[in-house]
Amino acid sequence: MKYDLVVIGGGVLGTFHAYHALKKGLRVALLEKDVVPQSATVRNFGQVVPSGMNTKWQAYGRKSLQIYKKIHSKYDITVRQEGSIYLASNEEESQLLEELHNINRDNAYTSILFTKKECLKRYPGLNENYVRSGLFFPDEIIIEPRTMIVKLHKYLINKGMDIFYNTKVLECNTLVGSVGIQIADGRLLMSSKVIICNGNDFKTLYPKLFASSDLEISKLQMMKTKPQGNYKIAGSILTGLSIRRYEAFAECPSYINIKSKESIDSPEKKWGVHILFKQAKDGGVILGDSHEYADVENSEQLGFDLNMDIDNFIIEKSKEIFNLPTYEIEHRWYGMYSQSKNSDIFEATIDRNIHIITGIGGKGMTGSPGFAKHNINQIFNF
Repeated sequence: MKYDLVVIGGGVLGTFHAYHALKKGLRVALLEKDVVPQSATVRNFGQVVPSGMNTKWQAYGRKSLQIYKKIHSKYDITVRQEGSIYLASNEEESQLLEELHNINRDNAYTSILFTKKECLKRYPGLNENYVRSGLFFPDEIIIEPRTMIVKLHKYLINKGMDIFYNTKVLECNTLVGSVGIQIADGRLLMSSKVIICNGNDFKTLYPKLFASSDLEISKLQMMKTKPQGNYKIAGSILTGLSIRRYEAFAECPSYINIKSKESIDSPEKKWGVHILFKQAKDGGVILGDSHEYADVENSEQLGFDLNMDIDNFIIEKSKEIFNLPTYEIEHRWYGMYSQSKNSDIFEATIDRNIHIITGIGGKGMTGSPGFAKHNINQIFNF
C-alpha cells in the first residue's frame, strides 16, 4: 500500500502532523518504535500554556487550545479546562505580570490580574508569605500526558489512519515519485512524503546531519506526591521562577533589567529549576522541574540517574509556596527533549519529500497541534 504521508515518531509532534494530514483527506500512516510513545510526550506536566510563549508561538499555542478542545468534545483525550496562573513572589515579578497582562490584552488573549487576597482565596494552601499577586489565563488547559497520546491514537485509528507500533525505521530512500521506508522487520512502505518527528532518534536515519546539527538535549526531573485526599488544586500553577524563565516575559519592558540583577551562582541557575504544580487525576500533585543541558554528541553525559539534590531542592522551594497535606513522593522520573540552539525548531528537508521536524524543546505539548497544522499546509501546499 502506498501512502500520501508516513510520519515517523508517534509523540505529540508527529501525531498532530498525522492528524492534520488526515483531516485534509490524505492517506496517512504513523510509525512508532515502541509499544506506545515513551519519551518527552509522556514525561511532562501536561500543561498547555500558550501564555508562557513568545508572540509567534503563542499564536500556535492558542490554535492548539482550539484543536485539543475540539477533539475532546468528540472523544475524551483527558482535557480539563481549569486555567493557568502565574504567582508573583515580589514586586519585580508583579511588575512583569502587569506588563504581560497588557501585552496579552493587546493580543486579545484573555488574562486576569489577581490580588494577593484573590490568589489566597482561589488556591487553598497557598503560603501568604510567598504570593504578592497573580495573572490568570482562564482558557488554558491541562491534560494527562501518559494517557492523552494513547487516546489520541485511538481516535485517529477510528478516523482511518494506520498506526504501526513496535516499528523501527532503518532508512528512507528517495525513489521515482515516492519514498521507500525500510522497516527493521523487512517490510517496505511507500509514501509520497515522509515527515520525521522522532526527537533526537533521527540520528539512526541521518547520523551525519544529526551530528552536525545545533541540537542540544535537556534533561528534566519531575515527581508526583501521593494522593492529597480531598485537597484540590485547579489547573496549572506557575511561580516566580517560571516568570523569570518563560519566553513570554522576555517581551516585557522590565525583563532585561530584572534578569540582570539575578545571581548567576544560585541553585536555580545551576539546575535550571522553576517550580510548577499540577494535580493529576488520581489526586497526586506533580512537582518540578529542572533543566540540565548537553550537546547531542555528548548527551550520555546527562546520565540516567536522578539527582536527589535537585529533587530535594524542588521540594524545599515547593514547600515555601504551597502547604500541601502531604509532600510524600510516590513517583520520580526524568524526561529528555531536544531543542535547537539557534532557532525555535529544527527543520531539514532531504530530496524535497523527506522532512525532518524536531527539536521543538519545551513547546511540544502546547505548540505541536497549532504548528503542525501550519506545517502540513506548507509541505503539501494547501
